Amino acid sequence: QVPLEESGGGLVQAGGSLRLSCATSERTFSSYAMGWFRQAPGKEREFVAAIGRSGEIRSYADSVKGRFAISRDNAKNTVYLQMNSLKPEDTGVYYCAAAQRGGTTPRQYDYWGQGTQVTVSS
Repeated sequence: QVPLEESGGGLVQAGGSLRLSCATSERTFSSYAMGWFRQAPGKEREFVAAIGRSGEIRSYADSVKGRFAISRDNAKNTVYLQMNSLKPEDTGVYYCAAAQRGGTTPRQYDYWGQGTQVTVSS
């Protein structure tokens, strides 16, 4: 098991910014690829961003490219999601996830956090 805990969600106006964090006590954190997903009410969980073990490989959903940035600090066992120029359609519960290999679909990830709510008002 890889315990993951997200933080940093909240209510923000459109155009604003938030920084999400996802921390773990897992000592082998650097051996996992990490991803961020989100789920809006009534919708399926969707891919937002992913980062490789060393942080050199990053991928983003088209809907967030140029606005969101994923990063990680392996010394702190933490992955981040910087969200800028937020839009109402970014509203949802944001989850971080860990995987041996990573990817852009939820089923490619083995461990999940409980999620943090992000609400963007218009």
